[in-house]
Amino acid sequence: MKRNDNFEVTADQQAHFRDEGFILFEDCLSATELDTLQRGCAAAISNVEARMDAAGTDVSGINHRGKRYFEPAHPDDFPSLRDVYFGSLAATILKATLGPDAYLFLAQYTVKCGDVGLKFSWHQDSGYIGFPHPPTINLWCALDDMTEENGTLHLLPYSRAGTRELVPHRLDPETNDLTGYFGDDPGDPLVVSAGTVLAFSSTVFHRSGPNRTPAMRRAITIEYTKHPLINPESGEQLLWAIPFLADGETDNCPFITAGPSASEC
Repeated sequence: MKRNDNFEVTADQQAHFRDEGFILFEDCLSATELDTLQRGCAAAISNVEARMDAAGTDVSGINHRGKRYFEPAHPDDFPSLRDVYFGSLAATILKATLGPDAYLFLAQYTVKCGDVGLKFSWHQDSGYIGFPHPPTINLWCALDDMTEENGTLHLLPYSRAGTRELVPHRLDPETNDLTGYFGDDPGDPLVVSAGTVLAFSSTVFHRSGPNRTPAMRRAITIEYTKHPLINPESGEQLLWAIPFLADGETDNCPFITAGPSASEC
């Protein structure tokens, strides 16, 4: 697996993003990038379970031990992931979708465990932010081959969702999920190989099913904003705001260095 050094986002792909809210780049990650992200995922699961052990619980927020895990991976804590977060692939995609300015807002592993992995309800990622904001851009990276059987993402394009705007979401008390779409459209499943990257707006509806296979289903979502997100009521910054692009350049990014090897994750 090797990404073309001349990777670019075509005009047709940009048009599809404007019309439907997403672009799919199949087999986009290099073998080194994929291995680094997979190593980081193992460390992230260990972090979640250590906190559960300390609290004497098997459920923490939307994390369910042995079923599904959602764990942030900050570049300070996962230095080997910096080359993915702030690399040329991300920069090229963001310039074509988000624009010339970009901040790293969040990077989070999502894991569904074998046989018992829970589903995740229809939602827009913007539904979890809690106040008005410009849509963010998510780079969802498949760390395993994705199938309907192992709970891959299902997307609902703008043209079928009937909106490209954020809509109200409701809390599911059983799973702590937020749900924003209640229609009958099942969406389009992403049946793709490990190393595929999906770039999508935070106003695109997506869901995922349970994992009915023996193996884990792993992915990481890397999310970027045009500017830091500030809660208008409290004045507080939400999550991260790590500079990446400014006028299309990376001069102010604090993590663009030679960096450590993947073994340091």
